[in-house]
Amino acid sequence: MKRRSPAVLTWLGGLLALYLVAPLLAGAQQAAQANWRAADAAALWRACLISFATASAATLVIAIGGIPLGYVLARTRGPAAAALGFLVQIPLALPPLASGVLLLFLVGYDSPIGRLTNGALTDSLAGIVIAEIFVAAPFLVIAARAAFLSMDGVLEGVAATLGRSAWETFFRVSLPLAWPTIFSGLALAWLRAFGEFGATLMVAYHPYSLPVYTYVAFGSSGLPAMLPVLAPTVVLALAAMAVSDFAHRRFVAGGRTRRAKQARESLAEPPAPVASRPASAAREVSISLKKTLGDFRLDLAWSTRARRLAILGPSGSGKSLILRLLAGLETAEAAHVAIDGAILSNLDPAARGVAYVPQNYGLFPHMSLLEQLLFPVGADLGSARRWIARLGLEGLENRLPSALSLGQQQRTALARAFGRPASLVLLDEPFSALDAPLRARLREQFAGLQSEIEAPTILVTHDPHEAALLADELLVLVEGAAVQSGPTREVFMRPANGTVARLLGAQEIAEGAVLDDRRLDVGGGVLIEYAGPSLLPGARVGWCVSPAAIRIVRDGRYPGLAHSLFSAGVEDRVKIQIGEARMTARVEGHVVSVGQACRVEIEPSAVQIWPLEPVSR
Repeated sequence: MKRRSPAVLTWLGGLLALYLVAPLLAGAQQAAQANWRAADAAALWRACLISFATASAATLVIAIGGIPLGYVLARTRGPAAAALGFLVQIPLALPPLASGVLLLFLVGYDSPIGRLTNGALTDSLAGIVIAEIFVAAPFLVIAARAAFLSMDGVLEGVAATLGRSAWETFFRVSLPLAWPTIFSGLALAWLRAFGEFGATLMVAYHPYSLPVYTYVAFGSSGLPAMLPVLAPTVVLALAAMAVSDFAHRRFVAGGRTRRAKQARESLAEPPAPVASRPASAAREVSISLKKTLGDFRLDLAWSTRARRLAILGPSGSGKSLILRLLAGLETAEAAHVAIDGAILSNLDPAARGVAYVPQNYGLFPHMSLLEQLLFPVGADLGSARRWIARLGLEGLENRLPSALSLGQQQRTALARAFGRPASLVLLDEPFSALDAPLRARLREQFAGLQSEIEAPTILVTHDPHEAALLADELLVLVEGAAVQSGPTREVFMRPANGTVARLLGAQEIAEGAVLDDRRLDVGGGVLIEYAGPSLLPGARVGWCVSPAAIRIVRDGRYPGLAHSLFSAGVEDRVKIQIGEARMTARVEGHVVSVGQACRVEIEPSAVQIWPLEPVSR
């Protein structure tokens, strides 16, 4: 369906467009009456060449300095950078004649620079270029700064973790993404330089640039003779605009052609099968991090030899910050990161050999799927094709991220990380943006892939089911501090406290007392069996069981009473009184009525138990 604009906007925009086009139409009406032979063709041609050449030279100088300046202003914070960003825009606010006067103070014949150069920077081609640079440069600087500011800052960090230096990241990621806006800034700078009159008039009256020649011709011949002089200006400006638009389109089309060629090359031969790798020897991962951000303080020390690690915690607990510190994308007051004794924390991100997948996957918008996989240092076409086949991405090699679904983007990010020879793989909630069915399917797929990755993986998540499936060892983080760590199964069976139990998915929480090394008194004469390490007899504990682990069966070990029935989405569930506790169970097969006695079965390994916090007095 075609979208319509409000009528008032159409009228207002149309009026301004009519006004901007009207002078061109008025000039065109005078074409038949103009005396084309009266113009000094040689002088006019020379002025055109001077303006074209000086504007091009000025734009080249502006590009060499303006693009880096825009990047620095976009990436630097603080009052000094803000002041510099303000000052470099002053030429836009100054009258052109005032700009020329200021330039004469700097390079005029009586200035120190003028005396040093013997006045060569005024009334010369160099003087014209100097004047044009001063008035036109802000157009590019503003465009470049805006372009770099609009970039997702995560992308440069991802590029660094893929082994690319800051220089490579700038030219292969930052500049290509900012280029469309920068190109428009360059075009505006060239047009502004080409049409500059006031500052040029003051600094370099001779030789005549086209604007100065137009002024001189108007003073000597008047308005009737001006159309032959103006025509080259209009034609050159329109030609420059057309070339700019054509070059921009060719840049985009060239990117599509390059991506298509690479995709054809990748499909030229069938990919080699991915052989299952034998499990590599466990590596010791040692982490010590301290960082303060306002009122938040991260203080973590963790050492493990597990290959599949997960950090579980609520939002704002510092999980993502830990990954960024491990990748070297954030600085810390104290940081020690080592793998098998090899210290990574004193290395730049590009040298750490860490593969990092951020929450939004960090795919480069201007690169095709295949280019993404070939970007990491150490990646090769064979490896890229194997992971494309392994993750079911065949036929998508030529697509940009914008043409991929969320699931395809996630698999692309994983393939890029797995294809990089890495000592550590960092995954920041890679499944959080996916819908539930796709999330479940990709979790299962990723669980199978983990055996094919030699490097240890650290997964950040707030989903306990995800942590249970994808981690051998778990660290629970609350407000920047590790409250529990250890093998995943042990952490789930013995949460350190009620807070950890809730983070691990506990819902109905009850209290009980330890009777002996295998039984828990939950009140009402009911003794629940538990598994895992023995607990101190007589200790008061909190406990819970997930609904999936409670079954209503005729010969169950424990007596229960159906308290209430309710629906949880597509499932029917029942609240059951077990001793003095009320737990939720799924209704599967054996249906009970409210108020009816029943028997329930609970697997001892499914009982979560934790010490009760002491009551403050």
